[in-house]
Amino acid sequence: MQPIAQLSADQAQSRLNTLLAVGQPEITVADNHLLLANQKVDEIVAKFGSPLYVYSERVLRTRCKELRNFLQYEPFTPSYSCKANTNVTILKIIREEGFRADAMSPGEILLLRTAGFQPEEILYVGNNVSEAEMLYAIKAGVTVSIDSLAQLEQYGQLNPGGKVAIRINPGMGDGHHKKTITGGADSKFGVYYTDVNQIKAIIRRYNLKITGLNQHIGSNYLTGKVYLASVERLLSIAEQFDDLDFIDFGGGMGIPYCNETPRLDIAQLGAQVSAILKPWVQHYGKQITASIEPGRYLVAESGILFITVHSTKQNPGVAFVGTDGGFNVLARPMMYGSYHEILHTSHVHANDTMEVTVCGNICESGDLLGEERLLPKVTAKGDILAVLDAGAYGFSMSSNYNSRLRPAEVLLTQDGDLRLIRERDTLEGLLRQQIY
Repeated sequence: MQPIAQLSADQAQSRLNTLLAVGQPEITVADNHLLLANQKVDEIVAKFGSPLYVYSERVLRTRCKELRNFLQYEPFTPSYSCKANTNVTILKIIREEGFRADAMSPGEILLLRTAGFQPEEILYVGNNVSEAEMLYAIKAGVTVSIDSLAQLEQYGQLNPGGKVAIRINPGMGDGHHKKTITGGADSKFGVYYTDVNQIKAIIRRYNLKITGLNQHIGSNYLTGKVYLASVERLLSIAEQFDDLDFIDFGGGMGIPYCNETPRLDIAQLGAQVSAILKPWVQHYGKQITASIEPGRYLVAESGILFITVHSTKQNPGVAFVGTDGGFNVLARPMMYGSYHEILHTSHVHANDTMEVTVCGNICESGDLLGEERLLPKVTAKGDILAVLDAGAYGFSMSSNYNSRLRPAEVLLTQDGDLRLIRERDTLEGLLRQQIY
């Protein structure tokens, strides 16, 4: 049996090959160097700085088209859960691909509107929000989804006679980590599916109309078993409400961050959902609009995070490669123990390797990007590493912790251009909102 680290090296190359197949011809390997738009990565980083997020437009549009055809049913309107990546340029591309969008805050509503999404194309799915925030969404004209009985009461007081959607907790959840599971009795999200009578009582009290039901069971699941069960559960709840306009089955479809992990069969899952939905619609008696709300699946594989090696260190039994890729730049490994493949961009294929822990520059022991990874023994100060599948929950979860600066973002266009789509933070910017 091969050691974990050796498998990791093989997986990293295999994962890159998968992305190259989708991203060609903008992403290539030549003379053992990773090239973007025929430029070596170190040249790109020299121009835009490090750390650096780069997104492939081609990969992004490919994944959008996959999910645009998820259901063999009409009307079908997929929505993008924009918390995964809120860069306005990315949002514009996703809208061009025929998606609506989900927002979790007034800030996300603003960003979506800036990207061209119309109010009727936005579903606001707030969680434990203030009266002021809920009123902002109501006045913005977006569809509002409520996720607790108390919040439904608040909505009725703010907008009696209005239209509203309800987020249902179907009593089951799925995801890659317990912190990403958003269904079940332990989850803070949604009105529990057994509380239909209480929903109806509040609706009557404020003369509200329920326009739709939505759910979300969790993030980055790689089998459809629980998802399909939740679809059936949500439809059973929908039967108890007359004249709904839409049902949103949620998102959470995962990607194989490790290429040895089997890929979720999106086409098969969509066919299975369609097979459940079509007879239900006939029974319901109305051609209701169906929706899903993926985030990660659209954007994760389009993004690569480039980081620079600043030092190497050999402790007894552990070799460290220290980089500027701290968890202020990519928080997922620290928060969830998440796995991302890490490649050396100027030694893509390397036979003489050593096992290392790749870490960042944050003053926390948990600031580790990857343990037991194989990198070339020649890895040294100034080398550039690529962290794959970083397009979802990368920049959107970044911070100024340790008063460090958030990175720039660049779009690798289908025409092979590299276009700056977000400027790097500046030291002066850290003081902009302080009063002293």
